[in-house]
Amino acid sequence: MNSLESYLPLDPLLVFAIVMFFILVIPKLFEKIHLPGLVGLLLCGLLLGPNGLNLNNGHGQLFSDVGKLMVMFFAGLEIDYEDFVLNKYKSLIFGMATFLLPLGAGMIIGLSFGYSFNTSLLIGSLLASHTLLAMPILIRYGIVNIEAVNVTVGATIFTDIAALIVLTACVSLHTVGFAPKILAVRLIGALIYLPALLFVARKVAKFFIPRMHNNEDSKTILILVIMVVAAVGAEMIHLEGIVGAFIGGLAVGEIIRGSKTKAKLETLGNTLFIPAFFIAVGALIKPMSFLKLRGSNLWFVIFIVGGLISTKFLASFIASKILRYKKTEMLTMWSLSVPQVAATLAAALVAFETKNADGVSLISESVFDTIIILVAVTSILGLTLTERFAKRIRIS
Repeated sequence: MNSLESYLPLDPLLVFAIVMFFILVIPKLFEKIHLPGLVGLLLCGLLLGPNGLNLNNGHGQLFSDVGKLMVMFFAGLEIDYEDFVLNKYKSLIFGMATFLLPLGAGMIIGLSFGYSFNTSLLIGSLLASHTLLAMPILIRYGIVNIEAVNVTVGATIFTDIAALIVLTACVSLHTVGFAPKILAVRLIGALIYLPALLFVARKVAKFFIPRMHNNEDSKTILILVIMVVAAVGAEMIHLEGIVGAFIGGLAVGEIIRGSKTKAKLETLGNTLFIPAFFIAVGALIKPMSFLKLRGSNLWFVIFIVGGLISTKFLASFIASKILRYKKTEMLTMWSLSVPQVAATLAAALVAFETKNADGVSLISESVFDTIIILVAVTSILGLTLTERFAKRIRIS
């Protein structure tokens, strides 16, 4: 499709204004018809990207890159470290189950459809994490503090960190091959850097933020600097930037949780950078690849989506039996762990953009398209189920 600019030359500022208009309107329209606003942003990317009107034409890459970091930074911010410590063993039980079962299923599916071991492992890791997309529903019903929910939130620490470690290993294997010395150096670097980052970022925030008193602008800038430096530091030792951003968010989450600084960050991220990231991901979607879904490609999508939903249910069932939770609590754990959005999309984009010496991506275009479908289906399903199960818990 020809670019809209070939018919109507557009100034970058006008392009920016058009994109901002879509960010303002589309998510609200989708939420009114009970669909996640993020799905609407993906479709905006499809409409505005090279497979649609080609309106963006390369503008806004910086916004998208920062948005990708902020997605993972906010994921770290939302994790209550104290609650995790309180229920750490219970969270570990559910975290291991909801990580290992989807990981194994994804690997089996990938290998069955002819993908390499490394790509299959990466596919499994994309299924293993989850996004707590439906937490606002539980907050609305006043049941966010029940133990089963806290355990699910705590399990997010395990699944996200484990999935990012697998991503790092797969990227390294894809780019440099199986080189034991290089892999060992990168693993040791990660084992040193990530705990050091957690410690240093927390100390820096604790030292400077109280001394800034009510200067919320300076506090916001400081937190953004911590996020970017954490990401750049990770990239310097051959980790993905999103890994550093996640640990940075985890480090400062306790310090700024409930503050005006966090509110400012969320306003900045949720109104500009994160929507830009989702639009950029949507721009990579090729509609024709969905129209051509048939045969093995269609079955691959069905197995991936079905495998994710069923293994997340099985993990919730096993954990609830061990921890002696009620049926409604088990179902709520399942519905919370079904959505695959932030971490999954960020990791999938990294894998899709990672190429070896021959220019081959870690995951193919068809796998990336499948992940987009997975994001849409699990987002809608997770929100719908959580709404239903939250009502049952509230009544009981």
